[in-house]
Amino acid sequence: MFASVPASIVVGVDGRPIVVEVHVATGIPGLSIVGLPDAACREARDRVRAAVMAAGVTWPNKRITINLAPSDFRKPGSVLDLAMAVGVLVADGRIDAAAVEGMAFLGELGLDGTLRPVAGMVPLVDAVRAPVVVVPASRVDEAELVDGPEVRGVSTLSELVRALKGEEPWPAVAAQQRAPAPPPIPDLADVRGQPVVRRALEVAAAGGHHLLMVGPPGAGKTMLASRLPGLLPELDRSEAMEVTRIQSASGERLEYGLVRRPPFRAPHHASTMVSLVGGGSDVLRPGELSRAHAGVLFLDELAEFPPAVLDALRQPLESGRVRVSRARFHADLPARVLLVAAMNPCPCGEAGRPGRCRCSQAGLARYRRRLSGPILDRFDLRVEVSRPDIGDLLGTERGESSTVVAERVQRARSLAAGRGVRTNSELDGARLDETAPLEDDARELLAVALRSGRLSARGLTRVRRVARTLADLADHEGPLGVRHVATALHLRADLSVVTGVAA
Repeated sequence: MFASVPASIVVGVDGRPIVVEVHVATGIPGLSIVGLPDAACREARDRVRAAVMAAGVTWPNKRITINLAPSDFRKPGSVLDLAMAVGVLVADGRIDAAAVEGMAFLGELGLDGTLRPVAGMVPLVDAVRAPVVVVPASRVDEAELVDGPEVRGVSTLSELVRALKGEEPWPAVAAQQRAPAPPPIPDLADVRGQPVVRRALEVAAAGGHHLLMVGPPGAGKTMLASRLPGLLPELDRSEAMEVTRIQSASGERLEYGLVRRPPFRAPHHASTMVSLVGGGSDVLRPGELSRAHAGVLFLDELAEFPPAVLDALRQPLESGRVRVSRARFHADLPARVLLVAAMNPCPCGEAGRPGRCRCSQAGLARYRRRLSGPILDRFDLRVEVSRPDIGDLLGTERGESSTVVAERVQRARSLAAGRGVRTNSELDGARLDETAPLEDDARELLAVALRSGRLSARGLTRVRRVARTLADLADHEGPLGVRHVATALHLRADLSVVTGVAA
C-alpha cells in the first residue's frame, strides 16, 4: 500500500515543503529511505521502528520504502521522523488514510515514542501546505506564531495514534500564557560624559549608519554599544516575523514570543567565517550576521577578528543579503544590520599617550594590516573615544535617556520613510541628489576633502547621507549647509591620526 504525508524542512532560514511517500509491500523485510537524506535523516529508520513499537503497534514485517520528495536536494535533520512513522502506519493499514487527510506532521521521535522539538518550528510551520499541522506539545506556542494552519500538539506517538483512530480526543493544549516581557535594555542615561560618541550613536540609529569606535580600554565602548538597541524603533509586523523566523531557524527558544525588539548580537572575535556569515555543508544555518538582521551587530575588538572574516562582511553589508550556494541547494539569508565595531588604537591600547604605549613598530605594523581599507570604508561614522573625565564619572548629572533620544530617532526615520527608504543609509545617487542638495559652502568643503585624499567617491556619498540624517534630526529642510557637512566630516574621523590605519 501507499501513503503520502506532508511535512517540511528548513534550509537557511526558510522552510521548504516536503512530501513523505511511503510504500509497504511484501518482500524481504527492511526499511530504506531515498530522496537524498543526510546521515541524521537516514538514522530515522531505527528511531521510527523503535517509536512505533513503543507506541504499542506491531512493526510491519514487510519491505518498506520511504521517498522524500522532491528528490533533488538534501534533506537534513530529524524533523521528518513523525511524518515517516505516520506514513508507515497509514500505508500498512493501521491508521485510516482519511484520518490524516489535510494534516502535516513535524517532529523528532525518541526511542520511547516521545515527540521531541526541533529547531526552526516557525519556518517549518510556515512552509507546510496543509490546513492542520501536528507538532510537539512543547512547541505549540512557537507554531501558533504563524498565521494560517491549525496547530495541534502531542507529546508521544501513542497519543497521536489513539487520536487518529478516534479512540481518544486530541490532547488538550493548555491555554497559552502571555509571553513574558523581555528584560529591559540598558539606558543611555547611564553613560557619563562622552557627548561626541552619544551624538554618533543617535546619528547611527536615526540613519542606519555603520559606526566604528576607537579608544583605549576602559573608555566605555562596549557600554555605549549596548545602549544602541534602546534607540531603535520596535520592529513592524513584517520585520518581527522575519526576525522571529531567523531566530527559530537558528535553534533559539522563543521564550518571549514574537520578536519585537531589534536584536543585538555580539560574537566573539574568535568566531569562524561560517559562524559569522552563515553557511555549512549539509545543514545550512544562519550566522551571527543574519541573527542580527534588522538590529545591531556589535564586533568588539575589531582588529582581533581574522582579516578574511572581516572582508567576508563587505558584500553583505552593501546588499543586506548573504547568498550561500552549494551543489544541490542554495539559500538567501537576510543580513540587513547596523554594524557597530570597537577597537583599541594599538595592541596595548595606549597609542597616542607619550611614555605609555608599549608596542613595537613591528607590532603596530601587524596590527594596522589587520583592517583593510575597503572594510573601514564601510563605516559612515568613525569616532575616537577617550576615557571620561573624573568630574563626569563622579558627578550626579545624568544625560538624556534612551526614551528622549529614541523619539528624535523615530522622527528622522519617518522622514526617511517619506523618501521611500527605511533609513538615509539606503539613499542612492539619484535620490541623494534630490533629497540632499548642497549649498555652495558645503560643496566647497567636500571638494577640499576630496582633493586632499581624505574622502573617496564612496566616502563622499556616505558623508552626504550622514549630513542628511543630521539635518533631519535638527528638523532642517532644504539644501544641506556647511554645518551639516562639517559635523558629518567630524564624525568620520581620520583613523590614521589615532591608529595609523589608512582610512
